[in-house]
Amino acid sequence: MREVAYTDIVETVSRLAIEANTFLGEDVLRALEAAAASEESPLGKQVLAEILENDRLAASERLPICQDTGAAVVFVEMGEEVSIKGGSLFDAIHAGVRKGYVEGYLRKSMVADPLRRQNTKDNTPAVIHVELVPGDRLKLTLLPKGGGAENMSRMTMLTPAHGAEGVKQFVLETVEKAGPNACPPVIVGVGIGGTFDTVGMLAKKALLRPVGSTHPDPFYAEMEKELLERINNLGIGPMGYGGRVTALAVHIEAAPCHIVSLPVAVNLQCHAARVKWAEL
Repeated sequence: MREVAYTDIVETVSRLAIEANTFLGEDVLRALEAAAASEESPLGKQVLAEILENDRLAASERLPICQDTGAAVVFVEMGEEVSIKGGSLFDAIHAGVRKGYVEGYLRKSMVADPLRRQNTKDNTPAVIHVELVPGDRLKLTLLPKGGGAENMSRMTMLTPAHGAEGVKQFVLETVEKAGPNACPPVIVGVGIGGTFDTVGMLAKKALLRPVGSTHPDPFYAEMEKELLERINNLGIGPMGYGGRVTALAVHIEAAPCHIVSLPVAVNLQCHAARVKWAEL
């Protein structure tokens, strides 16, 4: 059994919170640069140029990429041979989020109750998802999830008769209804299968993939390619001003499901696709 110190988790999560909100990943920057080069609309090209300038300024000035620094969504891959020394895993993650968002002067967006709306003033609690994996390592991935794109996300329970085309239509309708509200160009995370309570997780996990990576299954890789083309034919364009680039990528994750079910979820991610990870 390998011990990981509570304090190491706190410091790591704190660092990830600040870095994720300040430094956009190279995969996203490359996708935005490619989008700026291919965009046909003059206004769309201008918007993409301003997005890229903003991202570079954020990194050089050590400032948040976006004023909405998001809910802190933390994915944990915990080795079965890992034990936490000095406290609990969840307490350490919450403490790390608290430290990072307070010391990094990041906007605090979490309310303690969905209806009474009192701000917790430190962006806790984090949203934590834990997966047990073989081995003695602990991997922490932090996804600051902004409210605009999250609010435009949807899920539905289709039937098998809807088939692949029904799934595609739901994805297209979701992106079209979102319009400018999800701050395009977006990354489209699609979950297919599982159950009502797990399909949303599939869609969100799809957002962790490097932008532009393809699904290992050729069937879903082709679906991703087709959906990206059809989404970019909607004409919504960068920030909704019209153009050819509405999405940078479509990422699909699928899971087994019941014989009479076909759950589908779409989790939209704005152009500030902020993901950072560390392994302890």
